[in-house]
Order: sequence, then structure tokens, then C-alpha cells
Amino acid sequence: MDMLKKIVKRFKPDILCLQETKCPNDLFPHQDFYDMGFRYSFAYGIKGYNGVSIASKINSTKNNKKKFCNKDDGRHISVNLSYRNKVITVHNFYVPAGGDIPDPNINEKFKHKLDFLDEATNWFSKKSGKDKSLIALVGDINIAPDIMDVWSHKQLTNIVSHTKIERIKMELFKRSFNFEDAIRNIYGYEKKIYSWWSYRARDWKKSNRGRRLDHIWTSKKLNEYLVNANIIENARGWKRPSDHVPMVADFKIK
Repeated sequence: MDMLKKIVKRFKPDILCLQETKCPNDLFPHQDFYDMGFRYSFAYGIKGYNGVSIASKINSTKNNKKKFCNKDDGRHISVNLSYRNKVITVHNFYVPAGGDIPDPNINEKFKHKLDFLDEATNWFSKKSGKDKSLIALVGDINIAPDIMDVWSHKQLTNIVSHTKIERIKMELFKRSFNFEDAIRNIYGYEKKIYSWWSYRARDWKKSNRGRRLDHIWTSKKLNEYLVNANIIENARGWKRPSDHVPMVADFKIK
């Protein structure tokens, strides 16, 4: 919670999305979020693992918790925000990591990951309003889709999170609602950028063997209001850091 307070104090977000909260719903610290200025907080959590939450300073009228692959495992939550006579929907995902072996025939965890992506893709492809809706999809997708999203495409191409099948599935997911990649829209595609560095590295900054596993996507309409997006890389060097770093997107909604 101390690191979370540091992030809120420094970046002053209106919306805060968390993944892997590992907190059951009845123990979620709503009061702590309220004390940080978030009048609304929603959680879908499981004791000890997974879990997602959204906290908001903006009027939030509805939340939904989607269960994928018939599993009640805390991997998706969404809220509708009311702002300046507009409705903005925020989806927060924690996609399965997929285990170590990139073969769905022998690794059930990898199969679950691919099935999860297929189901999410199908769900969004059936939604209407692709050109008019204000939708953000954020989260730990656990896939680095581009060669510039990994420290070595050659060495990671057969490693879970950067395999060809995962990258294809993620692209289909993104196309299912014509989502824009907010981070790449700001950073461009010529620069290597990461959001995750393994704890195994003795000096994460020196070795810089990262991957961009976390993403912020926007619908076409919401992308019109995007003014900036950042990956807070130096947070990886904070005291007792996560192996993932925060990402921030700024919108000017008129």
C-alpha cells in the first residue's frame, strides 16, 4: 500500500487499475482508496492469487466482472464512468501468464491462456459502437507483441509471452474492437520499451532484459482525446518494487 500511495501522490491519477491484487472481495481495502481520494472502488479478487480492481475519482455508475473460460478467477473487471455528459468504459484485464512450455497440448496453463484470448476476442467482436464508443482496455496482458517490445526477439521467440501464436492471438484481440495502442501511439515503433524486468536479474537496469507485457488500448474515439502516455521505468528501482512498472495515460476529454 505504501508504494501505491507513492504512485498516487506523484502522478495524481483519476482512474487507477491494478492487477494481481491477491485479495478476496470482502477484504479489499476500500477505505484506503477512499482516503487517497478515490470515491469509487471496485474489486474482483480471489484469496492468494490473481485479482483485479479499479478505483475512480470520477462518478462510476456500473461495474461488471466477466468470467472467462468458465473460471471464477478474478481476471477481468470493468466500470462505466460518467464525465462531461459522456460514458467512458474501462476494462481491466489480467491475462493468464501461460506457464513455461509454449505448447497447449502438453501445458494446460498455456492452453488456458490461448483459450482466454480467444474468448475475450470473441466477446469484444460482438460489441457494437466500435467507431463511437469511449472505451479503454488496460492491464497485464502477459504478451510482448512486437520485436521492439522485448530485449531480444531471437532469444525470446520460443519463450512464453513472445511466441508467434501469442502475438497473433493478441493482435486479433486488439483488432476485435479496432483498439489503438496508446503507448506506441505516443512512443512510436522505433524505440524498445518495456514494462517488466525479471527479479532474477542482479542489476535489472544494467542488463535491461525487459519485455512490454502491460498495455493500454483505446477505442478509436477515445484515442482522439489521448494527449500523452508514459511507462514509469524508474519505478523498477524503487524500494521493494514490483517486477512490473506503472503506466500512465492522459486524456483531455472535451
